Amino acid sequence: MLKITLEVAKVLIQAAEVRARELGIAEVIAIVDDGGNFVASHRMDNAWLASIDIAHNKAWTAVALNMPTESLAQLAVPSGELYGINTTNHGRVVVFGGGIPLSFEGRVVGAVGASGSTVANDIEVAKAAVRAFETYPKVRIGSSVSLL
Repeated sequence: MLKITLEVAKVLIQAAEVRARELGIAEVIAIVDDGGNFVASHRMDNAWLASIDIAHNKAWTAVALNMPTESLAQLAVPSGELYGINTTNHGRVVVFGGGIPLSFEGRVVGAVGASGSTVANDIEVAKAAVRAFETYPKVRIGSSVSLL
C-alpha cells in the first residue's frame, strides 16, 4: 500500500510553492493521506489566514469524494444534484477548485489542497503538486509499492 509520508508531502508542497511564486501569489498548500488525515501544510508569507482551513478542507474533500473539488462546482448549484452538499460534514466539503486527489494505479492515496488566490490559480498550484507526485520515484517490492 502506498502512503503519503511527510517527506513526500514536503516535495509536493515545494513544487506547489514554486508554481505559486511563478504566478506571483501567496498560497496555503495542504496534503492529506488516503483517509483525509493531515500530513503537512505550508503557509507562504502573506497568505490569507482563512486559507489554512480552506486548503485543508479542499484536500479532505478531494479524498472524501474521490474527485477534484472543481468537479463539484456545477453539481452544488441550486439546480444541481448535490445542492447543499457543502453544508454536510460540518461544513468541510468545498465546492470550488483547488483540491485534487493524488492517485496511483487507479486508487486515491491522498490529496492536495491549495488556497489563497483565484480558483484558477489555486487549481494551477495544486496541479503542480500533482505533477510532482506523478514523477516522484516509486519502487515495487513484491505486491507492494513504496515511495522512495
